[in-house]
Amino acid sequence: MQFRIIVSLFASVLTTLVLSLTPAVAAPSNADSKQDDVISDMAQAFKRGDRKRLSALLPQAKGHVLEPWAAYWEMKARLDEASHSEVRSFLSRYEGTYQEDRLRNDWLLLLGQRRDWSNLESEHPHYRMRDDRELRCYILTVELLEKGPQKVGAAMADEVRKNWMAMREADDGCTLAADRLYDHKLFNALDIWRKARLMIEHNRPRTARNAVQIVAPDAANVVQEVHNNASKFLSKHIAAPQKVRQELIVMALVRIATADPDDAAKLMRNKWQPYLTSEERHWVWGVIGRQAAMRLDSDALDHFSRVAQDKDLNDDMLGWKVRAALRAGNTPKWSVVESTIQHMSAEARKDPTWVYWYARALLARKKSSPQVQQEANALLESIAGVRGFYEQLALEELGRKITAPARPPALTQEETETARRNPSLQRALYAINMGLRSEGVREWNYATNLVNAQGQMGSMNDRELLAAAQLACDQQVWDRCINTSDRTKQALDFEQRFPMPFKDAVIARTRAIDLDPAYVYGLIRQESRFIMDARSHVGASGLMQVMPATAKWTARKIGLTNFTPNQINDRDTNIAIGTGYLKLVLDSFEGSMPLAAAAYNAGPSRSRRWRAPESGSGPVLEGAIWAENVPFNETRDYVKKVLSNTTNYAAMITGQPQSLKARLGTVGPRDASAPAENLDLP
Repeated sequence: MQFRIIVSLFASVLTTLVLSLTPAVAAPSNADSKQDDVISDMAQAFKRGDRKRLSALLPQAKGHVLEPWAAYWEMKARLDEASHSEVRSFLSRYEGTYQEDRLRNDWLLLLGQRRDWSNLESEHPHYRMRDDRELRCYILTVELLEKGPQKVGAAMADEVRKNWMAMREADDGCTLAADRLYDHKLFNALDIWRKARLMIEHNRPRTARNAVQIVAPDAANVVQEVHNNASKFLSKHIAAPQKVRQELIVMALVRIATADPDDAAKLMRNKWQPYLTSEERHWVWGVIGRQAAMRLDSDALDHFSRVAQDKDLNDDMLGWKVRAALRAGNTPKWSVVESTIQHMSAEARKDPTWVYWYARALLARKKSSPQVQQEANALLESIAGVRGFYEQLALEELGRKITAPARPPALTQEETETARRNPSLQRALYAINMGLRSEGVREWNYATNLVNAQGQMGSMNDRELLAAAQLACDQQVWDRCINTSDRTKQALDFEQRFPMPFKDAVIARTRAIDLDPAYVYGLIRQESRFIMDARSHVGASGLMQVMPATAKWTARKIGLTNFTPNQINDRDTNIAIGTGYLKLVLDSFEGSMPLAAAAYNAGPSRSRRWRAPESGSGPVLEGAIWAENVPFNETRDYVKKVLSNTTNYAAMITGQPQSLKARLGTVGPRDASAPAENLDLP
């Protein structure tokens, strides 16, 4: 009774009190439960865009721990018609919160769209997140207007170019900045056309049209025609030495290449190549080569060989050229790997992927001097560690195995209490426990990225991150526990980074079916981050993200009687079905962990095709080379992370040094003496 009185008197600090008393969020009182319903109702109203409902409910949310969210939803819903004084009143009332900064971001974008440069410039210094590309482009535009083109220089143009090229959806801010920079000759026509080519390639005709509008307004309306039927567009046009027409032809060829690189290659050889500039030819062949490499075609490198200047290709094309060179027969074409990585941007060359393969290429030189070997080893040392896939491979390349690091010194009571008292972390956990996971995750990320333990701007240090991660671990909010601990730079706490919830259930199940528990944990960590009610955009559910049809099929195979679809989110049922399916997949792929992981994520038929893409034949590849050549970005990242996770979990479970390379093995066509493949796997 006394506890209920305290809660009712101090509703605004409910979570602070609860967190200081217990390791988990306690159930709210009846009064607070009613307010929780109000918050949930407002969250749904915000998704519907129901302004009236939001305004009607807002007074009832006063004093709730998530009141800042309620106020944000209500203000955001009517921001386009709110007065400046109303907006500033909100920003003042919720000063220092994520919601204040989120609304300021929204407002600054609106000011940019309205070309209200004065208010944009005066409010921007108070904006803390600084992660919005479009808003940054607005600010750079203001700088250009104020200082003039002579004073802003190439650095500003490079920043706008980088932001604009990275954006896929149509935006106002960076398109405006590009337009102004083009007017002032700080962008050239090729900058604009390359943006249009990329957008056609990524199926974004509106964004491509906006780019063409800058450099060739009269041709902008033709972009949709190029996108809708590129072959028909080309059939209507004869070659002519006219820049705009050439660029539209390039866009049409790029569009065709994304669907059928062989068709585009034939068009280039038989007609269009002589009429294009060298840069235009190189770009089209780069797209053709990349698309062929993504299909794992053996002629991908032949297409890339028609590019005389790798500097005319972007990092994505060059990345696929490296991948094609790695899988070019049983022995990679190391000289091509080396020269191609050399032409990547400085930023791309810092990626552990390309650091590792460049070092391997140096070591593979037929006449490698001691200086070259020293350079290669220095590159490997620069990334070697236990943090990720290529970091682990670099460690092994240097002759060392993967071991679990010693746990950092225990958190002090002060460090723990500081994390518990952090109002943003409290709101985040409360929101997540209410089912508002998206809001909770955003607020948690804001708190750990932008505000340190003293409430000052700046990312948390390692100790503060460990304390925040432990707070999430203690409340079994495993995704925040893992992601926060993953961000420490020096202090690595593997018990946080690689937790083992439901250990008894997982170990018992894996032992019963002879499955490596480290592999299961490595997969669950990547699939769901141990969130039992997780649901993917394609409908997979639970800890092991099982699709309904797959669950039904697997339940029959493993003898799980009376199974119904609503049992998928039951912990033990999900583990039984997920591990049962994984075991069937692993056995079907002869125990190959990378092939089974790819099959689990993208389907067995794709994994079969990727192991031997040319009528069941193909080279025998290092597991790492095969994994790097997985065509789907999501699945490629998934396979690498699952295998890296597995290796670290094995180091923890066994206490013994581990090898990622051993788990990767080699991947090639199915051995004729192998047991029959299970072609019924869904």
